[in-house]
Amino acid sequence: MIDLHCHLLPGIDDGPSSLDEALALAALAVNNGITHAIATPHIHPGRWNNDRYQIARLCNRFRLRLAYAGIPLTLGMAAEVRVDSELIHWLAQDKIPFLGHFNGKRVLLLELPHSHIPLGTENLIAWLLQRNIQPLIAHPERNKDVIRRIDSILPLVQLGCLLQITAGSITGHFGKPAQHRARQLLEMDAVFAIATDAHNCRNRPPILAQGCDAASHIVGHERAHQLVTTQPMQLVARQFSFLEKPASSAHQPQH
Repeated sequence: MIDLHCHLLPGIDDGPSSLDEALALAALAVNNGITHAIATPHIHPGRWNNDRYQIARLCNRFRLRLAYAGIPLTLGMAAEVRVDSELIHWLAQDKIPFLGHFNGKRVLLLELPHSHIPLGTENLIAWLLQRNIQPLIAHPERNKDVIRRIDSILPLVQLGCLLQITAGSITGHFGKPAQHRARQLLEMDAVFAIATDAHNCRNRPPILAQGCDAASHIVGHERAHQLVTTQPMQLVARQFSFLEKPASSAHQPQH
């Protein structure tokens, strides 16, 4: 399975704080059946001021650590980018790492605030699409506006956004309201991918297999499997084509 959205890199956001925690999280992902993962640290102005250069450096180092530890996880990189007025400037400065490609567009993993869908979001989406940037909205089922009224996400879908829901939402890990919305979006065939949004081993683990199994009871096994394999890989195949398979820990990484 391919995990398009997870927080595996140590010390860069609210994911694992240490290398040991990050390696344990990666090992747990592999044990769950995840073979490929995209590390997507937050880019959130004033809170997580990351950029693609910093993320790339840390991702390269973490790949070496994975290989040395013998954890067979193929790791790509992007970012979970918060909807913000600064986004236009970040893009102009080439600070944003894209997830992959879809129908000739670069794919941006875009995070709405948990509390609401900001005014002007539709204008921002239209601006991105006009510039061949495809928004993939992260975990819309956990947004409070969407929880209050599912119709609030539909204008973004109609504009052309793709949706990624969280595996834990489908299983009920984020509560009944988020579970209900996740299942509704699956029933509406509005979901492009399921991902873990994993942050740690205890409270936010990578449970993609469990999410896929829960989804299969709603949309069938074949469709659920597509949401964690073929459709995610459709976005990131180009990124992974540049990466070698993880080594068997033959050499110790440089410090």
